[in-house]
Amino acid sequence: MPSDFLVGYAPGQPPEILEPGQGKLIKAGSDLVLEIHYTTNGTAATDRSKFGLVFVKEPPKERVLTLSATNGKFRIPPGDPNHRVDSEFELATPVKLSGLHPHMHGRGKDFEYRIVYPTGETETILRVPRYNWHWQLWYSLEKPILLPKGAKIECTAHFDNSANNPDNADPAKEVTWGDQSWDEMMVGFFNLMFDASMPVEDLFPASRRQKTVAVN
Repeated sequence: MPSDFLVGYAPGQPPEILEPGQGKLIKAGSDLVLEIHYTTNGTAATDRSKFGLVFVKEPPKERVLTLSATNGKFRIPPGDPNHRVDSEFELATPVKLSGLHPHMHGRGKDFEYRIVYPTGETETILRVPRYNWHWQLWYSLEKPILLPKGAKIECTAHFDNSANNPDNADPAKEVTWGDQSWDEMMVGFFNLMFDASMPVEDLFPASRRQKTVAVN
């Protein structure tokens, strides 16, 4: 479900730097909530996590919003070396696409983003053939892509749940969605750019707007 996702970090990911005239909206009175995934190792430790924000000096002309095409209902069979999972996100208004960030865990094998235009034409915009969960990159487009109303962002990922995968915690286990490293995720993050005065709910088809009002 879309939400006010400000920024995230995974190993290898650089800081998010926006262009002049762009910004992400944090409403006055908002709480900044950090979700950090820890795994115990039997040793006491001190957390030194921190994050930084740079505030714009003038009202931005373009708002940047991080959303995702996510599938959380998959079930990867034990030993499956090439399990496919798909997701999609449909746009209800024209926007610009500026960046992509595929996210999976240790069984992640490859990831692909496609644009399906209202005409039926399909364009592959990113293909990561050897996904590495130890080094998860954000892919910033050299030139933003204008997406028309009705365009879909489609994602396809494959997972290697076999014994041949050295990052597989347990090839004998069926794997589902979860926060821990031995669980899995299938998230196709992306950044959209649009006029700062446009209501966020305009991004979503009418059938989904009642569920997404909280993102604005």
